[in-house]
Amino acid sequence: MLNIDWRRWFDRMQPQTLQIATMLLYLNGFFALMSVVDHNDYLGYIRDRYWFGFVIGLVIVALHVLGGLLMANDLKLGYKFGVIAAFSPFVLRFWALSDVASRMGGQISLYRKISGGNTTSFIFEIALCALLLHTQSRSHQRIWYR
Repeated sequence: MLNIDWRRWFDRMQPQTLQIATMLLYLNGFFALMSVVDHNDYLGYIRDRYWFGFVIGLVIVALHVLGGLLMANDLKLGYKFGVIAAFSPFVLRFWALSDVASRMGGQISLYRKISGGNTTSFIFEIALCALLLHTQSRSHQRIWYR
């Protein structure tokens, strides 16, 4: 049984890499929620194009929030959720923009498929992946997380 303190959303005793990753998970989760609601981004496109798109969007938002919450409560499941959430924008954006390119009959560059053309968001997404996969983060979660 998972022992979760629902009032603990941040752990100051973790290494800085995991502290910043936790904050970025919450921030990216908020922007993922906005992307699900909005129709202009890749999650909005998936929501409009596929009948299960809204569910995928909510799962991505939940992975971000639960990843941060469970990491703050020192649970390995939170770290796994966080890693999945961190890499999800690259996979889903690639899928959505590949679908757009095939439907329009054009080509979209690999960089645009991975980054979405927004360099600032791309930098934060890369930073989240790097923070979670950093050796300090991996060793801390392997030793201290339950």
